[in-house]
Amino acid sequence: MELHDIWFVLIAFLWTGYFFLEGFDFGVGVLTKVLARDRRERRVLINTIGPVWDGNEVWLLTAAGATFAAFPEWYATLFSGFYLPLLAILLALIVRGVAFEYRHKRQEERWQSRWEHAIFWTSVVPAFLWGVVFGNIVHGVAIDADGEYTGGLLGLVNGYALLGGAVTLTLFTFHGAVFVALKTVGDIRARARRTATAVGVPAAGLAVLWLGWTQLERGDGLSLVALVVAAGALLAAIGMNGRSREGWAFALSGITVAAAVAMLFLTLFPDVMPSTLDEEWSLTVANASSTPYTLKIMTWCAGVAAPLVMLYQGWTYWVFRKRIGTQHLADAH
Repeated sequence: MELHDIWFVLIAFLWTGYFFLEGFDFGVGVLTKVLARDRRERRVLINTIGPVWDGNEVWLLTAAGATFAAFPEWYATLFSGFYLPLLAILLALIVRGVAFEYRHKRQEERWQSRWEHAIFWTSVVPAFLWGVVFGNIVHGVAIDADGEYTGGLLGLVNGYALLGGAVTLTLFTFHGAVFVALKTVGDIRARARRTATAVGVPAAGLAVLWLGWTQLERGDGLSLVALVVAAGALLAAIGMNGRSREGWAFALSGITVAAAVAMLFLTLFPDVMPSTLDEEWSLTVANASSTPYTLKIMTWCAGVAAPLVMLYQGWTYWVFRKRIGTQHLADAH
Protein backbone atom coordinates (compact mmCIF):
# COMPACT_ATOMS: atom_id res chain seq x y z
CA MET A 1 0.00 0.00 0.00
CA GLU A 2 1.36 3.41 -1.00
CA LEU A 3 1.58 6.32 1.43
CA HIS A 4 -1.15 8.21 -0.41
CA ASP A 5 -3.46 5.21 0.08
CA ILE A 6 -2.64 5.18 3.79
CA TRP A 7 -3.43 8.87 4.07
CA PHE A 8 -6.73 8.38 2.30
CA VAL A 9 -7.61 5.84 5.00
CA LEU A 10 -6.41 8.20 7.76
CA ILE A 11 -8.49 11.07 6.40
CA ALA A 12 -11.50 8.75 6.21
CA PHE A 13 -10.85 7.87 9.88
CA LEU A 14 -10.70 11.57 10.84
CA TRP A 15 -14.00 12.32 9.10
CA THR A 16 -15.55 9.28 10.76
CA GLY A 17 -14.43 10.51 14.17
CA TYR A 18 -15.73 13.98 13.42
CA PHE A 19 -19.18 12.83 12.34
CA PHE A 20 -19.42 10.37 15.25
CA LEU A 21 -18.64 13.08 17.83
CA GLU A 22 -20.00 16.23 16.22
CA GLY A 23 -22.98 14.25 14.99
CA PHE A 24 -24.55 13.84 18.45
CA ASP A 25 -23.30 17.37 19.20
CA PHE A 26 -25.39 18.75 16.33
CA GLY A 27 -28.27 16.50 17.33
CA VAL A 28 -28.35 17.92 20.85
CA GLY A 29 -28.37 21.44 19.38
CA VAL A 30 -31.39 20.55 17.25
CA LEU A 31 -33.15 19.04 20.26
CA THR A 32 -32.87 22.25 22.29
CA LYS A 33 -35.95 23.43 20.36
CA VAL A 34 -37.54 20.04 19.74
CA LEU A 35 -37.19 18.18 23.04
CA ALA A 36 -36.71 20.84 25.72
CA ARG A 37 -39.93 22.37 27.08
CA ASP A 38 -38.46 25.39 28.82
CA ARG A 39 -35.23 27.28 29.40
CA ARG A 40 -34.21 25.09 32.33
CA GLU A 41 -34.41 21.94 30.23
CA ARG A 42 -32.49 23.64 27.43
CA ARG A 43 -29.76 24.32 29.98
CA VAL A 44 -29.63 20.61 30.76
CA LEU A 45 -29.27 19.70 27.08
CA ILE A 46 -26.58 22.30 26.50
CA ASN A 47 -24.72 21.13 29.62
CA THR A 48 -24.58 17.55 28.29
CA ILE A 49 -22.25 18.73 25.51
CA GLY A 50 -20.82 21.82 27.24
CA PRO A 51 -17.49 20.22 28.25
CA VAL A 52 -16.90 18.45 24.92
CA TRP A 53 -18.37 20.34 21.94
CA ASP A 54 -15.21 22.35 21.23
CA GLY A 55 -13.03 19.24 21.47
CA ASN A 56 -15.28 17.52 18.94
CA GLU A 57 -14.51 20.25 16.40
CA VAL A 58 -10.79 19.48 16.63
CA TRP A 59 -11.50 16.47 14.41
CA LEU A 60 -12.77 18.80 11.67
CA LEU A 61 -9.68 20.99 11.88
CA THR A 62 -7.44 17.94 11.75
CA ALA A 63 -9.32 16.39 8.81
CA ALA A 64 -9.19 19.65 6.81
CA GLY A 65 -5.52 20.20 7.68
CA ALA A 66 -4.61 16.63 6.74
CA THR A 67 -6.41 16.99 3.42
CA PHE A 68 -4.55 20.24 2.70
CA ALA A 69 -1.17 18.67 3.44
CA ALA A 70 -1.66 15.17 2.01
CA PHE A 71 -3.89 15.97 -1.00
CA PRO A 72 -3.44 19.64 -1.94
CA GLU A 73 -5.21 19.22 -5.31
CA TRP A 74 -8.22 17.69 -3.60
CA TYR A 75 -8.25 20.47 -1.02
CA ALA A 76 -7.96 23.20 -3.65
CA THR A 77 -10.76 21.87 -5.84
CA LEU A 78 -13.04 21.07 -2.90
CA PHE A 79 -12.69 24.37 -1.06
CA SER A 80 -12.90 26.51 -4.19
CA GLY A 81 -15.72 24.64 -5.92
CA PHE A 82 -17.75 24.13 -2.72
CA TYR A 83 -16.90 27.57 -1.39
CA LEU A 84 -20.42 28.78 -0.54
CA PRO A 85 -21.73 25.69 1.32
CA LEU A 86 -18.43 25.31 3.19
CA LEU A 87 -18.47 29.01 4.06
CA ALA A 88 -22.02 28.61 5.39
CA ILE A 89 -20.83 25.68 7.54
CA LEU A 90 -17.86 27.70 8.81
CA LEU A 91 -20.01 30.71 9.71
CA ALA A 92 -22.52 28.44 11.45
CA LEU A 93 -19.77 26.84 13.53
CA ILE A 94 -18.38 30.25 14.49
CA VAL A 95 -21.78 31.58 15.57
CA ARG A 96 -22.50 28.30 17.35
CA GLY A 97 -19.36 28.59 19.44
CA VAL A 98 -20.14 32.20 20.30
CA ALA A 99 -23.69 31.21 21.27
CA PHE A 100 -22.47 28.56 23.71
CA GLU A 101 -20.09 31.02 25.35
CA TYR A 102 -22.32 34.12 25.42
CA ARG A 103 -25.74 32.66 26.18
CA HIS A 104 -25.24 32.65 29.96
CA LYS A 105 -23.42 36.00 30.20
CA ARG A 106 -26.61 37.98 30.84
CA GLN A 107 -29.81 37.16 32.69
CA GLU A 108 -32.33 38.78 30.33
CA GLU A 109 -34.77 36.33 28.74
CA ARG A 110 -34.53 38.05 25.35
CA TRP A 111 -30.73 37.78 25.34
CA GLN A 112 -30.73 34.07 26.19
CA SER A 113 -33.58 33.29 23.80
CA ARG A 114 -31.70 34.76 20.85
CA TRP A 115 -28.60 32.70 21.56
CA GLU A 116 -30.73 29.57 22.00
CA HIS A 117 -32.25 30.18 18.56
CA ALA A 118 -28.71 30.58 17.25
CA ILE A 119 -27.67 27.23 18.76
CA PHE A 120 -30.63 25.52 17.09
CA TRP A 121 -30.13 26.94 13.60
CA THR A 122 -26.34 26.63 13.66
CA SER A 123 -26.81 22.96 14.47
CA VAL A 124 -29.40 22.35 11.73
CA VAL A 125 -27.47 24.09 8.94
CA PRO A 126 -24.14 22.22 9.16
CA ALA A 127 -25.88 18.91 9.95
CA PHE A 128 -27.74 19.24 6.65
CA LEU A 129 -24.96 20.79 4.55
CA TRP A 130 -22.36 18.17 5.44
CA GLY A 131 -24.61 15.58 3.81
CA VAL A 132 -24.96 17.78 0.73
CA VAL A 133 -21.19 18.28 0.52
CA PHE A 134 -20.28 14.61 0.87
CA GLY A 135 -23.13 13.62 -1.41
CA ASN A 136 -21.63 15.72 -4.18
CA ILE A 137 -18.10 14.45 -3.47
CA VAL A 138 -19.20 10.81 -3.82
CA HIS A 139 -21.71 11.36 -6.65
CA GLY A 140 -19.22 13.39 -8.69
CA VAL A 141 -19.17 16.98 -9.91
CA ALA A 142 -18.12 18.87 -13.03
CA ILE A 143 -14.32 18.89 -12.89
CA ASP A 144 -12.41 19.92 -16.01
CA ALA A 145 -9.03 18.83 -17.33
CA ASP A 146 -7.26 21.36 -15.08
CA GLY A 147 -8.82 19.85 -11.96
CA GLU A 148 -11.15 22.83 -11.42
CA TYR A 149 -14.84 22.68 -10.55
CA THR A 150 -16.95 24.33 -13.26
CA GLY A 151 -20.51 23.58 -12.17
CA GLY A 152 -21.35 26.64 -10.07
CA LEU A 153 -23.62 26.66 -7.02
CA LEU A 154 -26.59 25.11 -8.84
CA GLY A 155 -24.39 22.21 -9.86
CA LEU A 156 -24.32 21.16 -6.21
CA VAL A 157 -28.12 21.10 -5.91
CA ASN A 158 -29.33 17.68 -7.01
CA GLY A 159 -31.55 14.95 -5.65
CA TYR A 160 -28.76 12.70 -4.43
CA ALA A 161 -27.00 15.47 -2.50
CA LEU A 162 -30.23 16.83 -0.98
CA LEU A 163 -31.18 13.32 0.12
CA GLY A 164 -27.74 13.06 1.70
CA GLY A 165 -28.44 16.25 3.63
CA ALA A 166 -31.74 14.85 4.89
CA VAL A 167 -29.95 11.66 5.98
CA THR A 168 -27.24 13.42 7.97
CA LEU A 169 -29.73 15.79 9.60
CA THR A 170 -32.10 13.04 10.75
CA LEU A 171 -29.31 10.59 11.64
CA PHE A 172 -27.44 13.18 13.72
CA THR A 173 -30.68 14.14 15.46
CA PHE A 174 -31.30 10.48 16.34
CA HIS A 175 -27.68 10.16 17.50
CA GLY A 176 -28.15 13.26 19.67
CA ALA A 177 -31.43 12.05 21.15
CA VAL A 178 -29.81 8.75 22.19
CA PHE A 179 -26.92 10.70 23.71
CA VAL A 180 -29.34 12.88 25.70
CA ALA A 181 -31.10 9.77 26.99
CA LEU A 182 -27.71 8.40 28.01
CA LYS A 183 -26.65 11.60 29.79
CA THR A 184 -29.83 12.72 31.59
CA VAL A 185 -32.24 11.56 34.28
CA GLY A 186 -35.94 11.93 34.91
CA ASP A 187 -38.55 13.13 32.45
CA ILE A 188 -36.00 14.47 29.94
CA ARG A 189 -34.47 11.00 29.66
CA ALA A 190 -37.86 9.39 28.96
CA ARG A 191 -38.81 12.00 26.37
CA ALA A 192 -35.40 11.72 24.73
CA ARG A 193 -35.99 7.99 24.22
CA ARG A 194 -39.39 8.67 22.66
CA THR A 195 -37.91 11.35 20.43
CA ALA A 196 -35.11 9.01 19.36
CA THR A 197 -37.67 6.42 18.25
CA ALA A 198 -39.74 9.03 16.41
CA VAL A 199 -36.67 10.32 14.55
CA GLY A 200 -34.89 7.00 14.15
CA VAL A 201 -37.55 5.33 12.01
CA PRO A 202 -37.54 7.97 9.21
CA ALA A 203 -33.75 8.29 9.54
CA ALA A 204 -33.44 4.55 8.88
CA GLY A 205 -35.65 4.78 5.81
CA LEU A 206 -33.77 7.74 4.37
CA ALA A 207 -30.37 6.21 5.16
CA VAL A 208 -31.18 2.88 3.49
CA LEU A 209 -32.48 4.73 0.42
CA TRP A 210 -29.41 6.97 0.13
CA LEU A 211 -26.81 4.30 0.86
CA GLY A 212 -28.61 1.88 -1.44
CA TRP A 213 -28.50 4.49 -4.20
CA THR A 214 -24.77 4.90 -3.52
CA GLN A 215 -24.22 1.15 -3.67
CA LEU A 216 -26.01 0.84 -7.02
CA GLU A 217 -23.96 3.66 -8.54
CA ARG A 218 -20.45 3.02 -7.23
CA GLY A 219 -20.50 0.14 -4.78
CA ASP A 220 -18.60 -3.13 -4.53
CA GLY A 221 -18.47 -6.04 -2.08
CA LEU A 222 -16.80 -4.11 0.74
CA SER A 223 -19.17 -1.17 0.50
CA LEU A 224 -22.11 -3.59 0.57
CA VAL A 225 -20.81 -5.02 3.84
CA ALA A 226 -20.55 -1.48 5.26
CA LEU A 227 -24.12 -0.77 4.11
CA VAL A 228 -25.45 -3.89 5.84
CA VAL A 229 -23.55 -3.02 9.04
CA ALA A 230 -24.90 0.56 9.00
CA ALA A 231 -28.50 -0.52 8.41
CA GLY A 232 -28.35 -3.35 10.95
CA ALA A 233 -26.72 -1.18 13.61
CA LEU A 234 -29.31 1.57 13.15
CA LEU A 235 -32.22 -0.84 13.49
CA ALA A 236 -30.58 -2.41 16.53
CA ALA A 237 -30.02 1.05 18.03
CA ILE A 238 -33.71 1.86 17.64
CA GLY A 239 -34.58 -1.44 19.31
CA MET A 240 -32.17 -0.93 22.21
CA ASN A 241 -33.46 2.59 22.70
CA GLY A 242 -36.99 1.22 22.98
CA ARG A 243 -35.77 -1.18 25.70
CA SER A 244 -34.14 1.71 27.66
CA ARG A 245 -30.64 0.38 26.97
CA GLU A 246 -29.16 3.80 26.26
CA GLY A 247 -25.52 2.72 26.39
CA TRP A 248 -26.02 0.05 23.75
CA ALA A 249 -28.24 2.35 21.69
CA PHE A 250 -25.58 5.07 21.64
CA ALA A 251 -22.82 2.62 20.74
CA LEU A 252 -24.91 1.20 17.91
CA SER A 253 -25.88 4.62 16.59
CA GLY A 254 -22.18 5.47 16.60
CA ILE A 255 -21.47 2.28 14.63
CA THR A 256 -24.15 3.38 12.17
CA VAL A 257 -22.42 6.72 11.58
CA ALA A 258 -19.00 5.08 11.29
CA ALA A 259 -20.19 2.39 8.87
CA ALA A 260 -22.05 4.92 6.71
CA VAL A 261 -18.98 7.18 6.44
CA ALA A 262 -16.80 4.14 5.75
CA MET A 263 -19.13 3.12 2.93
CA LEU A 264 -18.89 6.55 1.33
CA PHE A 265 -15.10 6.45 1.33
CA LEU A 266 -15.05 2.84 0.11
CA THR A 267 -17.21 3.75 -2.89
CA LEU A 268 -15.05 6.81 -3.51
CA PHE A 269 -11.62 5.09 -3.57
CA PRO A 270 -9.34 5.41 -5.55
CA ASP A 271 -10.98 8.70 -6.55
CA VAL A 272 -11.14 11.62 -4.13
CA MET A 273 -13.39 13.72 -6.38
CA PRO A 274 -14.90 12.00 -9.43
CA SER A 275 -15.50 14.12 -12.53
CA THR A 276 -18.88 13.89 -14.25
CA LEU A 277 -17.42 15.45 -17.41
CA ASP A 278 -14.74 12.83 -18.10
CA GLU A 279 -13.49 9.98 -15.90
CA GLU A 280 -9.93 10.81 -16.95
CA TRP A 281 -10.30 14.23 -15.28
CA SER A 282 -11.22 12.79 -11.89
CA LEU A 283 -8.97 13.57 -8.94
CA THR A 284 -7.50 10.39 -7.47
CA VAL A 285 -5.30 9.49 -4.51
CA ALA A 286 -2.38 9.34 -6.93
CA ASN A 287 -2.75 12.55 -8.96
CA ALA A 288 -4.00 14.74 -6.07
CA SER A 289 -1.45 13.78 -3.42
CA SER A 290 1.64 15.51 -2.08
CA THR A 291 5.16 14.17 -2.63
CA PRO A 292 6.18 10.91 -0.91
CA TYR A 293 8.65 12.85 1.28
CA THR A 294 5.87 15.14 2.56
CA LEU A 295 3.61 12.17 3.28
CA LYS A 296 6.44 10.39 5.09
CA ILE A 297 7.03 13.36 7.44
CA MET A 298 3.27 13.67 8.04
CA THR A 299 3.06 9.98 8.92
CA TRP A 300 5.74 10.29 11.62
CA CYS A 301 4.08 13.41 13.09
CA ALA A 302 0.63 11.84 13.09
CA GLY A 303 1.96 8.67 14.71
CA VAL A 304 3.19 10.70 17.69
CA ALA A 305 0.49 13.39 18.06
CA ALA A 306 -2.74 11.54 17.20
CA PRO A 307 -2.66 8.99 20.07
CA LEU A 308 -2.00 11.76 22.61
CA VAL A 309 -4.96 13.81 21.38
CA MET A 310 -7.25 10.78 21.42
CA LEU A 311 -6.18 9.84 24.95
CA TYR A 312 -6.82 13.36 26.19
CA GLN A 313 -10.25 13.53 24.58
CA GLY A 314 -11.16 10.11 25.94
CA TRP A 315 -10.15 11.28 29.41
CA THR A 316 -12.41 14.33 29.02
CA TYR A 317 -15.43 12.17 28.27
CA TRP A 318 -14.60 9.94 31.24
CA VAL A 319 -14.43 12.90 33.64
CA PHE A 320 -17.82 14.23 32.50
CA ARG A 321 -19.54 10.84 32.21
CA LYS A 322 -22.25 11.28 34.87
CA ARG A 323 -25.91 11.92 34.12
CA ILE A 324 -27.48 15.30 34.83
CA GLY A 325 -30.99 16.68 35.24
CA THR A 326 -32.83 19.87 36.12
CA GLN A 327 -32.28 19.15 39.82
CA HIS A 328 -28.54 19.52 39.31
CA LEU A 329 -28.80 23.09 38.04
CA ALA A 330 -28.30 26.04 40.34
CA ASP A 331 -31.31 28.36 40.61
CA ALA A 332 -29.25 31.44 39.82
CA HIS A 333 -28.12 31.57 36.19
